[in-house]
Formats: sequence, C-alpha cells, structure tokens
Amino acid sequence: METSSQLQTQNKSLPNEYGYLYEYLLVASPSIEVYRQVMEEKQIFYNKYQEKASIKTKPHITIANFLAKEAMEETIIRWMNRSIATQPRFSVLLNNFGGFPAHTIHIRVQNVQPFKKLATALQSVNHFITSNNCPPMHLIAKPHLTIARRLPPDVFERAILDYSPKTFEASFEVNELILLKRQHQFDTCKQITSFHLAPAENLLFN
Repeated sequence: METSSQLQTQNKSLPNEYGYLYEYLLVASPSIEVYRQVMEEKQIFYNKYQEKASIKTKPHITIANFLAKEAMEETIIRWMNRSIATQPRFSVLLNNFGGFPAHTIHIRVQNVQPFKKLATALQSVNHFITSNNCPPMHLIAKPHLTIARRLPPDVFERAILDYSPKTFEASFEVNELILLKRQHQFDTCKQITSFHLAPAENLLFN
C-alpha cells in the first residue's frame, strides 16, 4: 500500500502523466467530548516535546486518502455517497496508545471491522480513480487517531517509552464521514462534503 507521502511524491514527480492532482481524505470525526479529550492529550504532548505537529492537526480517523483531478470530483462524490449510504452507523472504541516507528504516536482503535467494511465498499470508487490514470486509493489498514506525526526519530523513541504504559479509553458514534481536500500534504484541508451512514434500523428492512 502507498502512504500519503508516497502519493504526494508521485504527484510532484509525474505532473505530465497525471496532470495536477489534489489530495482527498475521507475521515471520521470524534464526538465533541472525545475531541476535547484528544486535544488535551495533544497539548500535553506539545508541552513535553515541543512538537508543533501535535497541536496543528485536528483529531480525526483517516479512512482513505487519494489523489485525483479536480474534474473528477463530482463523480467521486456521487459514487462515494452511493457506497457509503448503505453502510451502517457504528461505534469507535479507543483504547490506549501505540506508535508507528519511527514517526507517529497515536491512540489505538480497538474495533477495526467497520473500517474494513468501508474499505470494501469503496473499491468501486478506487476503480474509477485508477481508470482515470490516477494512483490507487490508499485505504488505511490500521485505523488510528493521531497524537503527533512526522516526529524526529529521537523524539519518537522517547515518546513511545512514555506513552506505552499510559492508558486512554473513550468511545463515540460515527454517523457520517467527511471528505476533505487539499493541494498537498502541508496545505490546510477544506471540507468538501459529508456522507451519512445508514441508521441500523433502516438496514433491517433492506
């Protein structure tokens, strides 16, 4: 699987083949209460390690990111809505801290099955993207909620020792997914639209 940074490298290195590509991110946002809890953890991290990346990014769980031409946006939104509208709302259980060596400290998502189902549902969108000569969609294999990323290796090594024994427990309901857009990985994300998941009771009659 390609990472977001790898996709961005493709975007810069192959302008003639792909044209100018925007980066899109499909995310789930936590409830207000969990948002505040996570922001407190991010602030604690910043106070200790002075890494601004921890407080610059808003709490969210990335489900997928991809590069696409802006002219494809309307069709992508229509296909995404069709795919996501049939998926049921679900709960996210957050449980303690983990890390991706040697750059990211995150909060673990305990129940990954709903995210795997979303990945399956988005395959048709991925096919549309690749059929238009864009790189494949990156579907997140290990959903997580980032505390700090792009850390220097020495900071990561110190932080993972501090955070491994720490505890964190929270949960929230995911009723909708949000599509964000930016020109590159250091640009500010702007919300394009949101997609509502199906109420569980509606699925009983389908």
